[in-house]
Amino acid sequence: MIYKQAQIDKYLKKPEPQIKAFVVYGSNDGLVNEYVKKLVQTVSKDLYDPFSVVYLNGSDVNAEVSTLFAEYSSQSLMGGRRVIVIKDADNNLTKHLKTMFDDSKTDTLVVISSTSLTKKSSLVSLAEERDDMGLIACYEDRDEDIFNTARSMFIENGLTINSEALQLLCARLSNDRKTNLGEIEKLITYMGDKKNVSVEDIQNCISDQSSSSSDDICYFAAGGQSEKALKAFRKMINEGNEPISIVRSLSYHFSKILTAKGFVEKGEAIDKVMYKLTPRVIFFRESSFKKQVAIWSRDRLFSVLELLYKAERDCKTTNMPVEEIVSYTIMQISSAAARLSKIV
Repeated sequence: MIYKQAQIDKYLKKPEPQIKAFVVYGSNDGLVNEYVKKLVQTVSKDLYDPFSVVYLNGSDVNAEVSTLFAEYSSQSLMGGRRVIVIKDADNNLTKHLKTMFDDSKTDTLVVISSTSLTKKSSLVSLAEERDDMGLIACYEDRDEDIFNTARSMFIENGLTINSEALQLLCARLSNDRKTNLGEIEKLITYMGDKKNVSVEDIQNCISDQSSSSSDDICYFAAGGQSEKALKAFRKMINEGNEPISIVRSLSYHFSKILTAKGFVEKGEAIDKVMYKLTPRVIFFRESSFKKQVAIWSRDRLFSVLELLYKAERDCKTTNMPVEEIVSYTIMQISSAAARLSKIV
């Protein structure tokens, strides 16, 4: 059973007893660790309580699976529920979980984590198909996640930050939660007794850690940065993302530019238009989005949307080279944007 954010939040507040296990996977190592910790704490507030919490490594379980079965059927010496955490799990675990869950009636929770599994992994498919298992995907943080993580950490530590400094910070952070937490903690330590984070503080303390997401592909392509767009595309494909989902993200992005363009052509100021868009453009993307509205004409936007429609159609056609179709489409769009940038 796939767990979206709302379902995860609901479970963490009130765990569902029918759920025997969670598979937490994806390339965002920091977010994987964060969810594992929160799931363990639904059973034991002490992450290392020897009576309630057991940590196993996937390779050790593969070598001696009886250890997992024994731990799963064991009762806590102090009473209450137990939780088993299996780190760095792989598909070898799939068949053992099927047997274990079908044959046992214990209430022990199993939390399985891995950054190497993909959407096509058998272990992921098992968690998705079963009603007594939860599946949590942890891919790169979105712009909103980066912003919310930074803001909440500043609030927790009694720090304030102005809009310009926060924009620079978010632009420099990566899409990995673990890396971002480390960078923000470093900044908080750097601040010492100072309570207001400035642009200069960000420049002095935070190096550029930014990486790739579907938003990056959209903004790089629409802004004429071919090399960065293709590099971000390749990275997402290597992480198991479907090429057709990236085409849809591009279509959504250019539709948003077209909507903004329509308002501007009616005489409305771009700053006012930005407030009308739903969802809002994240604030540290605003300058790039405004530039894209300026360089792309209505006719060219319709041409891009038609190109993306054809790309999606071709991706659904049997025996077509899907990745090559999408990468070529991205190159066409970004090359056109680069030419337009020189004109405007």
